[in-house]
Amino acid sequence: MKKLMMFALMIGALNISAQDASFGIKGGLNYGATGEYESISRLTDDFGSSFEDGENKTGFHAGFFGQFEILGIFLRPELVYTEMNTEYSQFDYKLQKIDAPVLLGVNVLGPLNIKAGPAFQYILKNELENTNLSIGDVENEISVGYQLGAGLDLGRLGFDVRYEGAFQDNQALGGNLAADSGFTIDSRPSQWILSIAYTL
Repeated sequence: MKKLMMFALMIGALNISAQDASFGIKGGLNYGATGEYESISRLTDDFGSSFEDGENKTGFHAGFFGQFEILGIFLRPELVYTEMNTEYSQFDYKLQKIDAPVLLGVNVLGPLNIKAGPAFQYILKNELENTNLSIGDVENEISVGYQLGAGLDLGRLGFDVRYEGAFQDNQALGGNLAADSGFTIDSRPSQWILSIAYTL
C-alpha cells in the first residue's frame, strides 16, 4: 500500500508545473470477470485437470483522480477502490483491490477525449463465497495491466467508459485437502468500467 501511495505522490510532483491541473472524485460500475479457473485432481498416480472461464458479473468502484493538461494532452493518475465478483461453477470469487491507473489522454473533438495507459493493481482481499473450499493469497500483491477508453466532459461532470485487461496471469492457489485436489484462479481482471466523475 505504501508503494502505491508513494507512486501517486511522485506523479503529482512531476506535474506540478502543468498549465491546467484539476482534482476530483469518481465512482461507478464495472462488469467483467477474473481469469481462468484450473481444477487439478490427484488420485494415486493419475493427474487430471479441467479449465473454466468465469461468468461476468457486476461490481463497483470509487476513488479520486488528478488531471494535468498541457495543450490538449493530459495525464490522469487515479487511486480507486474496486470490488469484483466472478461466478464459477462451484463458487463465487470476490476480489477487493486498489487500482492505480496512470492514463495519457488527448482531447479529440469538443468535450470528447480518448485515453490509455498502465493500470497498477494492489490486492486487498480475495475470498470464495458459497463454498467450503479455501483459497490462499495471490502470487503477486501488485501487478500491472492496462486500461483504454473514451470520456465526455460536460462542465464539472465527466462520463467515462474503459476496458481493462491484463499483461500476465496472477494466480491464487486453493484446494480441498480432504479430496486431495487443488485449483488455481487467475486474479487479473478482464472488465468494462463505467464511471461518473466530478471535478472539485
